[in-house]
Amino acid sequence: DGYSHLSAYERKRLKNITENAKFFAALKLHESAARLNQLTTKRRSNVTKRAKPKKAEDEPARRRSMRLLRVEPLDVPLMESFPPAVPEEYPQVPVGPLPMVPEDQAENSKWTEALLSTWMRISELKAEDADKGTPDIKRYQESLSRMVLSEENIRKVVKARVCSMAIHPSESTILVAAGDKWGHIGLWNVSCGTEEGAHIFIPHSFQVNCMHFSPCNPAQLLSLSNDSLRCGDVTKAVFDEICRSEDTFSCFDFLEENACTAIVSHWGGEVAVVDRRTPGLSSELSVDIGFKRTRTVHVHPVNRHYFLAAGSVDVCVFDVRYLKAKGNKPLSFLTGHTKSVASAYFSPVTGSRVVTVCADNKLRMLLFPCRHNNNTGRWLTRFRAIWDPKQEHCFLVGSMAQPRQIQLFQDTGNLLHSFCNVDLLSSVCSINVVHPSQNILVGGNSSGRLHVF
Repeated sequence: DGYSHLSAYERKRLKNITENAKFFAALKLHESAARLNQLTTKRRSNVTKRAKPKKAEDEPARRRSMRLLRVEPLDVPLMESFPPAVPEEYPQVPVGPLPMVPEDQAENSKWTEALLSTWMRISELKAEDADKGTPDIKRYQESLSRMVLSEENIRKVVKARVCSMAIHPSESTILVAAGDKWGHIGLWNVSCGTEEGAHIFIPHSFQVNCMHFSPCNPAQLLSLSNDSLRCGDVTKAVFDEICRSEDTFSCFDFLEENACTAIVSHWGGEVAVVDRRTPGLSSELSVDIGFKRTRTVHVHPVNRHYFLAAGSVDVCVFDVRYLKAKGNKPLSFLTGHTKSVASAYFSPVTGSRVVTVCADNKLRMLLFPCRHNNNTGRWLTRFRAIWDPKQEHCFLVGSMAQPRQIQLFQDTGNLLHSFCNVDLLSSVCSINVVHPSQNILVGGNSSGRLHVF
């Protein structure tokens, strides 16, 4: 009561201070602090000091790797050199004519004879000239939808990646030739429908880059490998050698309908003119067209003295009549390619259009470029866009899309049709070929398997 002169607020404040002091006194914090100080002091006194490391002379000598020290072992003498690893290679094919004998001749000779006799028989029949026109797109699209893939029309024809294909022009029998990266050529009579319809021949030592049945004599199949151009003549049962070079070949096309002369390209950029009628294995003319690399050559379907060459980023038209050893200038440039060009081909009827495949993921039809995934990688053959011989405005190309398919485009860049079968086609068909007069498409993949729609 000695604080009656204070206000109510001050009396309340003093009361709170007194109660708080009693509360902290009851906690005995000063005793806890003294006890904690005693414990920490005692623990610090019991800390042991780290032992001093032993001197180096007291330790045993460390073991050192004799390999790292490059010291020869005491008991085992060091080998002077290791034998180099020898890659597995196929035997080199000899120069000159080779008999048309398949790899499995000893086991299935009668089936081989049947295949070759079929090739000879259908080559004697004169095939009607293909109707190379421009049919109505809607009617053409309906005919494409009727082309299907069945299980019996799938076959592993060669052992390795398909690099080129050709189809016989016969309208009665489907005969397909496929060349792989090991120099093998597989012939498949699709129409026979039996396991014995396919056989493998080995006319080359390196990959078969290009193949064509002769336009005037389909009993002859011309094939180009890195080092040689050969003609397989079924009437003579021989693969004859036409041209050989140390500079690797990449592609060829016939300059004339009689298939006597051809334009041949080299991976190094040059092109050569080959005449089959002259003796010897050398070309008639070898010229520098200014390319660092030439992948494909294609002759104009109407004016056959013009040819199209595609290389690194170059696509040019040349006139074979004015070729010389050096200093050749193209008649026309197809510009716009920013990366390497895989192929370039004239349209089949007039030759007024060109389709190219470029590593910049574009298909170009002169005025109508379109996006297309061309990133096939190192394990797949690069895409080549080919024209349908029966249709001036449409071309086909392989695809990386899922489900796996072969795509058919108009020259405007419009996707017109996709050849696919979810159950039967599960791989990328990089190389494709179309029959010149029938609705037949063959796609080849990187395991040597062919698919016939």
